Amino acid sequence: MANEGKCAKPMDLGKLGARETQPEVLDFGVYLPGISAKDGDLLYVKIIHEHDQFLQDIPPLSFPMSHFEDSEYGDYWQAQIDIEKAQTKEARSAGETAGKSNWGKDGKYVYRYYLESSKATKPIDWIVDPFAREFGTGKLSSVTVGYQKYEWNKTEESWKTPKLEDLIMYELMINEFGGCLDGAMDRLDYLADLGINCIEVMPVSNVADTVDWGFHPIGYFGVDERFGKTLDMQKFIDQAHQRGIAVIFDVVYGHTDDFFPYAYLYNRLEGVENPFIGPFAKNDFGQSTNFNKRFTRDFFLTVNQRLLETYHVDGFRYDCVPNYWDGPTGNGYACLVYETYRLVSEMRGTSGYWQRFFDDEGSINLIQCAEHLDGPREILQNTYSNCTWQNETLGAAEDFARNKGSLYNLGLLTGLYGYPDKGPIDSGEMKKTALQYIENHDHARFICNFGTTPPEIEEPLKQIREANKGSCSQLKDHMMVLKEGDLAQWFKVQPYLIAMFTSRGIPMLWQGQEFGENYHVPREGWGRVKMMRPVRWDYFYSDRGRPITNLVRKLTRLRLERKQFRAGDHFFYNNYDLYQSKGVLLFSRRYQDNFSLIALNFSKDDQTVPFVFPLDGDYAEELHGKEVDGLNLKNVASEVETDLPLPSNYGRIWSI
Repeated sequence: MANEGKCAKPMDLGKLGARETQPEVLDFGVYLPGISAKDGDLLYVKIIHEHDQFLQDIPPLSFPMSHFEDSEYGDYWQAQIDIEKAQTKEARSAGETAGKSNWGKDGKYVYRYYLESSKATKPIDWIVDPFAREFGTGKLSSVTVGYQKYEWNKTEESWKTPKLEDLIMYELMINEFGGCLDGAMDRLDYLADLGINCIEVMPVSNVADTVDWGFHPIGYFGVDERFGKTLDMQKFIDQAHQRGIAVIFDVVYGHTDDFFPYAYLYNRLEGVENPFIGPFAKNDFGQSTNFNKRFTRDFFLTVNQRLLETYHVDGFRYDCVPNYWDGPTGNGYACLVYETYRLVSEMRGTSGYWQRFFDDEGSINLIQCAEHLDGPREILQNTYSNCTWQNETLGAAEDFARNKGSLYNLGLLTGLYGYPDKGPIDSGEMKKTALQYIENHDHARFICNFGTTPPEIEEPLKQIREANKGSCSQLKDHMMVLKEGDLAQWFKVQPYLIAMFTSRGIPMLWQGQEFGENYHVPREGWGRVKMMRPVRWDYFYSDRGRPITNLVRKLTRLRLERKQFRAGDHFFYNNYDLYQSKGVLLFSRRYQDNFSLIALNFSKDDQTVPFVFPLDGDYAEELHGKEVDGLNLKNVASEVETDLPLPSNYGRIWSI
C-alpha cells in the first residue's frame, strides 16, 4: 500500500527555529541549502520586542548568523543571542533616547531573516523563519522570552481518541465560530451537549493576511497570531478532550503562499536550486511543494510530529491531496500518511499522551482524513488514510434539491456505495470510511439550493455574466457575497439532515448548520476566502433555529446510542414506483438484531407508502415517540405489509 522502508523521517527541531535554550538566551537555526558563507553569503536575524515594533525611534537589532555544513540537509545557519548582553551601545542609546524600549524584558520578540548574496540583485529582507513556532503580525516570526510551558490537565493521559465509527464531526473556523480561541473554548460545552465528539479546525497555520481562510500558509509549526498563542491552542485542545471531543487540524501541504520562505527567498536567487518548491503531481494555485525532494518530505513529517506532540491533536484533515498525490507508492501523500501512522505506532507501550491513539482491540485511532475529491475511493483503498472527504453525497443532495437529479443517486450514497470499509496495512487491517456532509466551508449553505435573498440580485448577475461572457468581475464577486439562503425555506433541509446522520460514514456539520446558518459562498474569486462570515448565534433562538437544533440533537443522540447507525449494514430500498416517484427515500441500518428503518419524504406533500418489516417485534418511532401519526407498530409480523405515513419535508425512523 505504501513505500517499503522509510520514505521520510522527522528533522531535529532541537536545532531549528527560535528557542529559548537558557533564561534570556535565544538560539536560532535554519536550513538554507545552496546559501553558503563559502560563496560570500551573509545571513542576519533582525529582532525587536513586540511592544517596540511600531515605534519609529526603536529599530530592530541585527545579528550575524554563522554557517555550517549539515551532513543531511546541506547549508545550516545558526545564531545565539543573549538578550541581556546583546544590545550594542548605539542601540541601547537609541532605546534610552526614545524612553520606551522594551528590550530585555520577558515577552514576545518578533524577528525575520535578512540575506546579502551575490546570487541576488539586492539584499533580501523579510524572510520568514520556516521553522518558527510562533508568529507576529504579517510576515514576522516570533519567539517568547520567559515562556512557560502549558500544564495539561491530569485527565489528558487517560484521554482516548474516539474510534472511527463513533465520530460525529463539526468543522469550524476559530475566528468565525468564536471570535478567538477563548471564544471558541466557551462554546465547547455547547458542542459536547450537541453530541459532537470531534472538531475539524480549519487551518491555524501562519498566513500573511489578517482576514484569510488559512489555505496559503507561510508558517507551519505553530498557531497564527490572529488566533492566539501556543498556550491558547493547547488549552483549547485540553478543554475539548476533557469534554470527550477530539480535535483534528486542517493542514495544507500541497502548496504554499508566495511569502513562504522557501518560495519567497529562492525565487529571488539566481542559479540556486530550490530545495522545497517545484512542480509535482498537480498545481492549481500558490507555490507547489515538491515531494520528490527528501527535504520537503522530511519537513512535513516533522510538522505532523510537532502538532501531535505539542498540541496533542488527534489527527489531520489533509487539504487538496491531488496537489501532492503521485500514487499509492509515491513520494507524496501516500508516503506522508504512512510515515505519520508509523511514527504513532512506534509509540505503543510508552506512557503519557501518546496512548490516546491505542485501544484494547489493538487498533490505532489516529485520524488521517484526505480531501481527495478527484478519487476518494482510490485514496482509501491505496493509502494509510482511514477516512476521506467526498462531495458525491453533497452533489447528489444538491442535484435533487435543484430538480436536476434523482433520489436513486442519493440513496446509493447513504450507503457509501463503492467505498471500502477496511483495507490492508502492514500489521493487519485498518477500518476505513468517508465523511457524510451537505455543507462545508467550500460551499454555500444547503438552504441556498431552495432560493436566495435578496432575489433582485439575480437579474443584475445575469446581465453581468452576459456582458463579461461568463467571466468573473469584482462587482459579481461582491454581489455573490451579499446573497443568502432564503430562511423561509428552512424546513426543506430536514430530510437531508436525517439522511446524513443515519447514513454509513462519519456525519459532519459545518459551523452553525445545526441552527440554520444561511451564508452564501461564491464558487470562485476572492469573495470566498477574504471575507469573515461570523456565526450568527442569534439564529439559535429563532423560530427556525430551535426546531433544526432539536432535530440535530435527536439525531446525534440516536447515532451515539444505537450501534446500527455507526457500524451496521446498510440497505437501500430501490423501488421507483413505490418510493422515489413520490419523493420518498427508504433505507435501513442493521447491526445483529438491532434494526432501524429510515423513511424520508422530500416532497411538499404528505405521503403514505407501503413497507414490509424484516423482523418481528415492537417498533418505536425514534424522533417523536413510540406512537406517532396514529400508527401503532407493536407486535409487527415480518412479511406483512404496513402503510407508513410520512409528513412532507421530513422523515421517520422506526427501530426495533
